[in-house]
Amino acid sequence: MDTRTHSPEQAAHSLTSSATTSTTIGAISPALQAWLDEEQAVTLRLDAGPGAGVSRPDQVAGRSGLELMQAMLRGELPYAPIARTLDFMLISVGEGSAVFQGRPGANHLNPMGTVHGGWFATLLDSALGCAVHTCMPPGRGYTTAELGVNLVKALTPRVPRVRAEGRVLHCGRQLATAEARLVGPDGTLYAHATTTCLVFEMPPAR
Repeated sequence: MDTRTHSPEQAAHSLTSSATTSTTIGAISPALQAWLDEEQAVTLRLDAGPGAGVSRPDQVAGRSGLELMQAMLRGELPYAPIARTLDFMLISVGEGSAVFQGRPGANHLNPMGTVHGGWFATLLDSALGCAVHTCMPPGRGYTTAELGVNLVKALTPRVPRVRAEGRVLHCGRQLATAEARLVGPDGTLYAHATTTCLVFEMPPAR
């Protein structure tokens, strides 16, 4: 999920070759291919947009959380810089849901040679938080108050992609809760998480 500027042909080659390298046995599965196709479509939109960064107050004003997330996914607003740093991206959003896709890499390994738990937590936290964000009306914001992560299976770069799928369980005026799963293309569960978020009125822009 390299979000640096490149041509569509380069993007397609990069995505396919990286997945082929990581897949050690047999051809790419239909499920993985579908994930790669979605990733490529999002990458092309992001490359055509403003890139990584933080939206200006005037870009945010008057928009709901879902509208903001959809605009980000279309490449109209900057995406979070952490996504470039840790090699993951937003794939889809809906009311009360968000899906992120990540590419486990050598830079994410711990001394044991498996993907660091912090990488798991960041993807899951992103899916959880953005799912909550989609439920925010204009002028309302949130912040994570509690994050619980359960790591149930080791992960290495031999798994080409994983997805963090978040969904809101409850969204009130003061608190929101959500849950998320980190899964591979074959449905293998690597981790699951829950969050409690504080919901509040956004301060006026200065």
